[in-house]
Amino acid sequence: MMTLAFSFLPFATTANPWLTAAAIGAVVLASTAGEVFTAAAMKSVGDLDQIRARSGMRGAIRAVLTSPLFFAGVFFLAVAFFSLLFALNHLNLSLVAPASASLTLVTNAVAGKIFLKENVDRRRWAAAGLVCIGVYLLAH
Repeated sequence: MMTLAFSFLPFATTANPWLTAAAIGAVVLASTAGEVFTAAAMKSVGDLDQIRARSGMRGAIRAVLTSPLFFAGVFFLAVAFFSLLFALNHLNLSLVAPASASLTLVTNAVAGKIFLKENVDRRRWAAAGLVCIGVYLLAH
């Protein structure tokens, strides 16, 4: 009965590879953007323990909530969440969950290196390469 209810969707029975790639890509890109903006916000805010010691808990909360980067991060993380809901609604959990989580690890390494000037050593690049191989094997 459930199959009949969703049979009007063109990708309900066999997933279109372009839809799969787009859905997973949307989750990965939005999640990476959200995490980069949130990390940048926290770096610009500074040490929350020091702020809390100086201005109390309200001061620490105010420091975070007055950062536009923080709200950009929250926005993109919300987009990632709803993209994940769409992907899980139309695709197999056994592909979407590991692929989006793994590829987010790779894009976070790249974005951290480029945008946040983080040190990403050879071991992390090797791990990212192995993750890509694993996602390829998972998808085929």
